Amino acid sequence: MAIATTSSGGKRRNEPRPGSSDAPQSSPIASTPARSGRRSAHRIQPVFLAFLLPTLVVFTLAITVPAVMGIVLSFTNSVGFGEFGFTGLTNYLAIFSDPAILHAYLFTMGFSLVTVLVVNALALLLAIALTSRIRAKVTLRAVFVLPMVISGIVIAYVFSFLFSNSIPALATSLGFAPLETSILANPDLAWVAIVIVTTWQAIPGTLLIYIAGVLAIPGEVYEAAAIDGASSWRQLISITMPLTAGYIVINLILGFKNFLNAYDIIVGLTAGGPGTSTTSVAMSIFNGFNSGDYSYQMANATIFFVITVILALVQLRLSRGKALFS
Repeated sequence: MAIATTSSGGKRRNEPRPGSSDAPQSSPIASTPARSGRRSAHRIQPVFLAFLLPTLVVFTLAITVPAVMGIVLSFTNSVGFGEFGFTGLTNYLAIFSDPAILHAYLFTMGFSLVTVLVVNALALLLAIALTSRIRAKVTLRAVFVLPMVISGIVIAYVFSFLFSNSIPALATSLGFAPLETSILANPDLAWVAIVIVTTWQAIPGTLLIYIAGVLAIPGEVYEAAAIDGASSWRQLISITMPLTAGYIVINLILGFKNFLNAYDIIVGLTAGGPGTSTTSVAMSIFNGFNSGDYSYQMANATIFFVITVILALVQLRLSRGKALFS
């Protein structure tokens, strides 16, 4: 209800009576402070902390604390137990002049680079084939994923028998001289066997990621390219690879990190031989622990950790915000 009032100029104007329906009502939303709503939106519920705390404690005790202790012991002459004294950078300086350690780093880097390229190339091609219109593709996917559930050391022993017995016997019957002796006994070819076995084991995990990436591409894109006359090779280069670039980056980073830590397959196939030709950094670290070079190999492990982190950061830096394929 409005009431009439007279202004100073003598004109009458209507004003709403206080408390009437015509009076402007204040909005309860507007009256709520925005800051309080923002705080409640970002507030962490206690139940989340309850689930996070056990995992954080276990990770700290099992990973963080041993890592820090190892870094500290790398500056000592510790043998893993008993008393020890600080030696400064002695262990680190010795590593850079140790030919066995340097060879282990060269082998590990070269092996990782070759394997990650082979694994990703084969896995991407298999993912394209297993998502195309072929018969029994679901069964074939299950077959290719089987190596993923088998232990690496078991795979290594099976392939060791094949390389040492079955393949030489077959090559002898066929008169193929280069393979009549096991390539595991050849210092120049043993790394090829390791790449083959590691690739066979690593393809399934990489394949699953690529299948998810290929299936995420709309089919209309390929239909339009086919109408425009694009060949299968052109579709692969111009459609599949650019649209799966994110998946390729993930597989490259994860694969390279895993191959740098190669251990079980190498132990089962060559045990680091012949000689030390296939000794990886992880093998040299574990072997040093058993031979009493605890602090020396802790320094080696610390350097290896720093190199791994730097490589991961470089990969992320190069791939962030950039397309891998034009």
